[in-house]
Amino acid sequence: MLLSNILFLILFSFFVAKAEINIEGKNGWAKNLPTWKKKNKFTKIFLGNYQLTGYHFFMFSSFLLLFHFPFFLGLNWSTSLELKIFALFLFFQLLEDFFWFILNPSFGLKKFSKKYIPWHKEWAGVIPKAYLKLFFGGLFFLLLSYAL
Repeated sequence: MLLSNILFLILFSFFVAKAEINIEGKNGWAKNLPTWKKKNKFTKIFLGNYQLTGYHFFMFSSFLLLFHFPFFLGLNWSTSLELKIFALFLFFQLLEDFFWFILNPSFGLKKFSKKYIPWHKEWAGVIPKAYLKLFFGGLFFLLLSYAL
């Protein structure tokens, strides 16, 4: 099952990244999209230095809802499964964002750096700190799901 989860995450992340590249172009984090933008104490808790946009709010909410679809098909809910879903959602966010850069003709792997990506303000070496938070958050929830 873990292999199928990984394959799903890779495929889903790839297709969502390609769709977002077609929507946002070279201007990430909905910079030029006609959407509302908020940055306050509440958004800082969940997004750190990133502002919340209407685009991202509805995209993230849609994906989180989609990840819960098996429960609407009759799968019994459990705390363990909920933690796994949340872990997969965090891993998805990381993969999708990374794919957005490496598949985007305006960036690619050569421009995956702080110099070219102003909306990722904090970096840990060659990766945005947000990726570390998503990875370790996902790992935490995944391990916790197996502990229950």
